[in-house]
Amino acid sequence: MRNNIIFRTIWEHVAIAFGLLCYAWGWQFFLNPHEVVGGAVTGLATVIMYGTRGLLPESIQGFFDMLGMASQGGGIPVSFTFFLINGILLVMSIRIFGWQFSLRSIFGVIMLTIWLWIPFPELYIKAFGTAFPKFDIFPSVIMAGILTGFGLALTFVNNGSSGGTDIVAKIINKYKDVSLGRALMLSDVAIIFSAILLPESTLEKVIYGLIVMVISTQTVDFYINSLRQSVQFFIFSKKYEEIGQAINTELNRGVTLLDAKGFYSKEPIQVMTVVARKSQSGDLFNIIKRIDPDAFISQNQTIGVYGRGFEAIGTK
Repeated sequence: MRNNIIFRTIWEHVAIAFGLLCYAWGWQFFLNPHEVVGGAVTGLATVIMYGTRGLLPESIQGFFDMLGMASQGGGIPVSFTFFLINGILLVMSIRIFGWQFSLRSIFGVIMLTIWLWIPFPELYIKAFGTAFPKFDIFPSVIMAGILTGFGLALTFVNNGSSGGTDIVAKIINKYKDVSLGRALMLSDVAIIFSAILLPESTLEKVIYGLIVMVISTQTVDFYINSLRQSVQFFIFSKKYEEIGQAINTELNRGVTLLDAKGFYSKEPIQVMTVVARKSQSGDLFNIIKRIDPDAFISQNQTIGVYGRGFEAIGTK
């Protein structure tokens, strides 16, 4: 049991790191070449980077260049600003919500800072001898939205967080009657529209930034909802004890026995009911087929399942 917990913890952290790597790739390969600003703290850090280009003293700019921090034509690197802002937000989060909520954000902030620090387009040139292809702005925006959305979804489903506007939304939700989703959207929209203050920015680029936000949000919802789909099984079998034990131990799912009676045969029977993730359906069918190939099974898709082992019961 302890080994399973350790393995699961390691897997979750690897998945979070990879998800945030995809998020960073979306920014560096697809958004930065077109100077489109997305949402979240990464978007705010990007606005600051563009706004400080050519304004930094040579010594400071040289210091950032020496550290190898990824920067688009100069200015304060995104990774530096991202880490600084999140450091402030994490201190606020610890004071308001305590360590339990904040700890899961610290790893995500550190990993995303590292990925944003690394100049992946330059590494691509060194590895392949040519620059990464620069697509037209619209397909780039779509790819950025998909990559960042997938990265965030992978982070969320593994109990991780990238910090940033997640914390801001949580604070707003605590003191104002505003849902988390709406608070996140308001924060991101405000950041994206702040890009209009940049000399090189246009309304068109702001609209593209909003498109990135919408695609990213939809990708997150699609990925998470597909993983969270649940199914309910009714299993009729004389070997219900063996099947139930196997489901308990191999799938870690509960089994409920219902007393029933066949209408035609008038014989009492035990009916097993199991609620599981849709992704576990194949494993459950394999267990039943292995123990009792003649079992009768009914499978139904559920709209929502809440409680132990599934989604938390919430009001917002």
